[in-house]
Amino acid sequence: MPSARLRRSLAAATALPLLALVATACGYGSEADDGDKASKSPVAAGAKKLSASSVRIGYFPNLTHATALVGIEKGLFQKELGATTVKPSTFNAGPSEIEALNSGSIDIGFIGPSPSLNGFTQSQGKSLRIIGGSASGGVKLVVNPKKIKSLDDVEGKRIATPQLGNTQDVAFLNWVAEKGWKVDAQSGKGDVSVVRSDNKVTPDAYKSGSIDGAWVPEPTASKLVSEGAEEILDERDLWPEKKFVITNIIVSQKFLSEHPDVVEAVLRGSVTTNKWIKDNDEAAKATANDALKKLSGKALPAEQLDPAWKSIELLDDPLAATLQAEADHAVKAGLLKKPQLKGIYDLRPLNKVLKAEGRPAVDDAGLGVK
Repeated sequence: MPSARLRRSLAAATALPLLALVATACGYGSEADDGDKASKSPVAAGAKKLSASSVRIGYFPNLTHATALVGIEKGLFQKELGATTVKPSTFNAGPSEIEALNSGSIDIGFIGPSPSLNGFTQSQGKSLRIIGGSASGGVKLVVNPKKIKSLDDVEGKRIATPQLGNTQDVAFLNWVAEKGWKVDAQSGKGDVSVVRSDNKVTPDAYKSGSIDGAWVPEPTASKLVSEGAEEILDERDLWPEKKFVITNIIVSQKFLSEHPDVVEAVLRGSVTTNKWIKDNDEAAKATANDALKKLSGKALPAEQLDPAWKSIELLDDPLAATLQAEADHAVKAGLLKKPQLKGIYDLRPLNKVLKAEGRPAVDDAGLGVK
């Protein structure tokens, strides 16, 4: 069993340092797609238009964004929004999605916790609010079983992470430190060699033998396993209750202030979608894969899709306490200046939706607006 100290240290795993090279928490998918196209779901005749004629929603073509993939593909967001049109945009990096939110190119986004922290702190708390959760889990350490047979064998090996300072990079660096090994964070050199490798390139690096393993999100982890790697650590096992936030829902503060009815409708769509996914697991998995194929040009084969899907838990709770832990431990690691996170959450619209469903409220861990 991992020590409590290890679990606490891994809380920094998804914290995004304020580095110029920061990447997305998910980091897998197609290039950003201009969000000026409407949802394919037709607006019902006579449907009521809310306070905005449209809402621009950003997300990644990634299984950890399955709520958005399925909800938009099935028209579940559009159904809640009535005559207010959904205009989706896809991104492959957290910073670009935050930039789009700040510029007004999108209004609401599904995004990892690290870019959320970064966007909020860099704007001095003025750019965004986290209004809901979407997913937990979906990150694994997979290795070449001929070279690494136990966690201790990672010492001296070459392990890939998606990018310097990104969520999984920080996770691995902290895990390495807990093992008592020394690594220079910037160069990646030390008792373990940390190789920064784009998720789309990592499988080829593994096949060529230039890396011995990788600490990566899904579906990259399952792709590596399908090519001979073995999973030796699921990050969920390092967290209390096996939960840590991997995808949030954020909104620009301006849009939230001007169109609270639209925000509430999007959250109803998210809650409805997550419930549909849980009630229709196989159909939801197929729908998500269909959406991935349309967005990235290629569906995931079953040997990658099935294990990746199982490792991700979709939920409405943003797991705010884990975000606070992430920030605290990133600060202790010297990767983040102590941030002021008060007000990063506004869960009042979500809790209103949950109350209407007869469900309990979710907690903001003391980081909500007054």
